Amino acid sequence: MLKNFFLYGSTLALLQLLIACGPAPEEGQAVLKDVETVSNETDGVQKAEAKEAEILIVAFGDSLYAGYGLDQKEGFAPELQAALIAEGKDVRVYNAGVSGDTTAAGLRRMDFVLDSLTRKPDLVILGLGGNDMLRGLKPADSRANMEAMVRKLDEREIPVMLTGMLAPPNLGAEFSKEFNVIYPALAKKYNIALYPFFMDGVVGRPDLFLPDGLHPTAEGIDIIVGKIAPQVAKLLES
Repeated sequence: MLKNFFLYGSTLALLQLLIACGPAPEEGQAVLKDVETVSNETDGVQKAEAKEAEILIVAFGDSLYAGYGLDQKEGFAPELQAALIAEGKDVRVYNAGVSGDTTAAGLRRMDFVLDSLTRKPDLVILGLGGNDMLRGLKPADSRANMEAMVRKLDEREIPVMLTGMLAPPNLGAEFSKEFNVIYPALAKKYNIALYPFFMDGVVGRPDLFLPDGLHPTAEGIDIIVGKIAPQVAKLLES
């Protein structure tokens, strides 16, 4: 596992370099793109399916949730929905993942996403922070944004489950210490469910990643869903 985690660190180091060399998106353009992407996803079909299902789950995250590079039915949300249905749950998992989202971008669009739904979700699975880590953003800011989203959901009386990320060793001990505590600390403070590391089971296995070395293949998503789905099912029964 330690060897796998260092491989994870090497991959992210290369991606950080690519991000640093690329142009930063304009803030206003980023917000507009986020809203447009979510708006396109809230079509009549998805809303109708949400009405028909007894349980509505919102998967709110970044490209790891959005199914970047995969066919429409191979992403995290549709695969999680299929797994829960196979367990006898009448559930719709709404894909609210936006590629490139930071915690700040997620915070900006959360109200829009929730207000666009036809009903209040029974659960929000919240997984952001990976892009903050890649860009070297301050962990304190990431934590504040994540907490603000958790509080929004709490104010709306919507249960939440966090899926965490872990900073690899190459980012430095101090950064890792500050970043890695974000998810368990929030889970403890707000008494919410936590899946500690979204990429558990795929890190260190190049065959489970797309050519970019960051996003899981369909097989990788299957492994992730296989680990997360039982915890989600248990939450729905509580």
